Amino acid sequence: MAGPSPQVNPDVSGQGRLLSVGVLERAPWWALVLLIAGVFAFVSIRRSPVYLETYQFLLPAVFVTIKLALAAYVVAMVLGLLAALGQISRHPIPSTIARLYVEVVRGVPLLVQLIYIAFVLTPVLADLTGIRWFRNDMVRAVLGLGIGYGAYLAEVYRAGIESIPRGQGEAARSLGMTPWQAMRHIILPQAIRVILPPLGNDFVSMLKDSSLASVISVTELTYSGSLLNARTFRSFETYNMVALLYLIMTLIGSLGVRGLERWAGKGKR
Repeated sequence: MAGPSPQVNPDVSGQGRLLSVGVLERAPWWALVLLIAGVFAFVSIRRSPVYLETYQFLLPAVFVTIKLALAAYVVAMVLGLLAALGQISRHPIPSTIARLYVEVVRGVPLLVQLIYIAFVLTPVLADLTGIRWFRNDMVRAVLGLGIGYGAYLAEVYRAGIESIPRGQGEAARSLGMTPWQAMRHIILPQAIRVILPPLGNDFVSMLKDSSLASVISVTELTYSGSLLNARTFRSFETYNMVALLYLIMTLIGSLGVRGLERWAGKGKR
């Protein structure tokens, strides 16, 4: 007489299947695909003299792109903070000026703004002030991108500031702080955790939009790629490398943004 057959707990086996499916679903397959593509691209560049020459020609333009994006983002952060503080001000003059700046700039395409600032605004400023660096293409691009993105960052700042309960400011003023002191010491330090991830995302966007500076002959990555293509007529290799370099920069920026999001999330617990 045979003994009782072993029984399998359906709940346990089902849980195992669900666990394995969940692990597969959560696996970062996109990262694996990018890793494989990156290894393939690296091997191709090392083995191809054409790609290696293209990379060496475009590498200085990568640093110009990063410098342009960083400088323009500093300008945008300052203008955005001033515009946000102006919008939440109770005084009609700064509130009107800030709101006008935000609405006008956000209503005009960034490319049009860049061309207008480069060929209309900065030449006028150079003639009126006598400051020659207004005629520098890099300065024009920094101002154009900074002014354009400043309007969008203003809304990020404003949303972050308004997310802090009003009682925080009222409590600070009840302790004898001025509105500026309350904003500086109480509200902004709390709002910074809220706005850091959106600010990081906007920097990644600016890094990509810095390619628009090619229309005013700034020797960033896109413009340098166009120069190389006009000289060698190797469109396939040139623009493959341009796209790859942009992708590397934006992926690194995106990883930084995710780190900021995790850091900000820890502060909310």
